[in-house]
Amino acid sequence: MNDIRRTILWVIFGFSMVLLWDQWQVHNGRQATFFPSAKPPATAQAPAASASSVPPASTSAAATPPGTATPAAASPGAVPAGGTAPAPASQKITVTTDLLLITFDTAGGSVVRTELLKVSADSAADKVTENFVLLNETPQDTYVAHSGLIGGDFPNHKSVMTVSGERELKPGANELVVRFESPEKGGVKLVKTYTLRRGSYAMPVRHEVVNAGSAPVAPQLYVQLVRGATTSGGSFLTNPTGTFTGPAVYTEAQKYQKVEFGDVDKNKAEFEKESSKGWVAMVQHYFASAWILPDGVKRENFVRKIDSLYSVGMIAPLPAVAPGQSQVLEATLFTGPQQEKMLESVAPGLDLVKDYGIFTILAKPLYWLLDKLHGLLGNWGWSIMALVLVIKLAFYWLQAKGYESMAKMKAINPRVMAMRERYKDNPQQMQQEMMRIYREEKVNPMGGCFPIMIQIPVFIALYWVLLSSVEMRNAPWIGWIRDLAAPDPYFILPIVMTLTTLLQTALNPAPPDPMQAKLMWFMPLAFSIMFFFFPAGLVLYWITNNVLSIAQQWLINTRMGVPPQFNLPKFR
Repeated sequence: MNDIRRTILWVIFGFSMVLLWDQWQVHNGRQATFFPSAKPPATAQAPAASASSVPPASTSAAATPPGTATPAAASPGAVPAGGTAPAPASQKITVTTDLLLITFDTAGGSVVRTELLKVSADSAADKVTENFVLLNETPQDTYVAHSGLIGGDFPNHKSVMTVSGERELKPGANELVVRFESPEKGGVKLVKTYTLRRGSYAMPVRHEVVNAGSAPVAPQLYVQLVRGATTSGGSFLTNPTGTFTGPAVYTEAQKYQKVEFGDVDKNKAEFEKESSKGWVAMVQHYFASAWILPDGVKRENFVRKIDSLYSVGMIAPLPAVAPGQSQVLEATLFTGPQQEKMLESVAPGLDLVKDYGIFTILAKPLYWLLDKLHGLLGNWGWSIMALVLVIKLAFYWLQAKGYESMAKMKAINPRVMAMRERYKDNPQQMQQEMMRIYREEKVNPMGGCFPIMIQIPVFIALYWVLLSSVEMRNAPWIGWIRDLAAPDPYFILPIVMTLTTLLQTALNPAPPDPMQAKLMWFMPLAFSIMFFFFPAGLVLYWITNNVLSIAQQWLINTRMGVPPQFNLPKFR
């Protein structure tokens, strides 16, 4: 029966790996491999003409340096041979706050670059080199935020606007305002006003539509995020955690809906097309950008691809605007890191871009506790170890029961092995004798399984907390570990983890079946090798769990009078 118990434990371990893989798939926006849930029925597709009427992103001026005119403006006022005046030139202007260095394009008043001044781009051997850039527009990389009007020949994100307002947040000031005003087009002017606030990555954007013509107009406002898919997915070596990159749509009915770039390519993207609450976003590991419209404003959500660029956005109709009148629609543009508390304050549900999968109900309190521990310890590495210790203490008595059951099983294992040898030709008698021994010794062969099953969801939830938390980026621990979100550069932590995993395996009694004995060593070894490519913070969490488990098992075995013994593999 001991080998049956060992088999059951390996089944539980394998099942937990299946659950983890399934959540990995869901985390990446894919359908779960082993336990797929029914996909929610998509809301009826809005007319394609609405989304298709949004002008595509233009990258022709992508390489224009900030503050310079495009080539079309080389000779202002000059009229070419055809007799048509050239289009006015767009310019790039930069605006600085305490958190952001933002580049606007006067073509549409679009945001074409955001540099996060308090977030480091990457960690080097001795120091962090530069700031992280989220939105950007270059010939090699496009990721921008647009808004404009459709429904007629109205100003859009390609209309060159005049700009006014401050370029830098002054000391002592809490906000600055940047204003873009379009020329009249189709009898309509569009005035965009960005309000940039101290300590915030969210920018309220006021869209004022002015009817300068002689007839009523009813335009529609669109907001969209446009980017390429160059950083999506990747190989296991470049993206071992397989984190999701792509569009996302949030609605009140269907909540958080991730859309794979591949599904957009195949025209199979599924999401709620119409809603009156929610937002759209572009998501990547640790960072996100999002357009948010006020609750109660009906909108059409869209995701599409034009050439090599993908866009996600919303289209909202405006009430009819009489001649000489105006209508205003507020929106909010967010571009920043996935800091959970901040996301919760920006918009309902925006914190879901930090994706914990089905274990959100467990992951959120675990993150809260991790954050509190960091407030006490001031180091994320020590905080991870302290969190694992707290969880171990919380489960101590439950896990102790499991280890006590395993110690009893280990103590009677010689009797069981001798009995198996004696009745090897009579399986039915062997089973009866085995159950008799268990009754006499008051041993439950399943006693070690239940505590492990209870803890599996908690530790998987903690795995996703560490994987998703931007606070781990460039966070040092000790010595050579300068970035808990990057793999150990010298593979010291993965080696230690492998050794502790093998030590745990050696402390367990060897199964009598030779094939099970080999599997008992092969499975944890293969699992450990995966962690050579995982972030250091995740490996540190697993090492801490291994060491505490070994210490607890050693203590309980000694107390039970079953001295720990190392069962080394015999591969012959």
